[in-house]
Amino acid sequence: METELLIVVIAKAITEVAGMFMLGRGLLYLLAGAKRDTNLFYQVLCVVTNPVVRAARWLTPGIIVDRHIPFVAFVLLGWIWLGIVLWLLPDLCASGRVDCTELLQRKAGG
Repeated sequence: METELLIVVIAKAITEVAGMFMLGRGLLYLLAGAKRDTNLFYQVLCVVTNPVVRAARWLTPGIIVDRHIPFVAFVLLGWIWLGIVLWLLPDLCASGRVDCTELLQRKAGG
């Protein structure tokens, strides 16, 4: 697999993993209730997702309330993933600079 394609696929995978952790954090936020801060699993998810939340806080204007920032982070990850899947990856494969046959064969083969 060529380096450019590998970088894009790794970025897509990191975005997917971060999105799944953010989704898990949101679900546990709802399920754990008021005692979520003492829940070990919620604390672990917060530690893993805090870099994404801090980046979202840095990107958003100060008018956004802090309690909404994790949702904003999840939405930003969704937009990043869509950008990779719908714009960057097809553009890279269609340009002819990168051979995407191996990636396409893996998708078709399951």
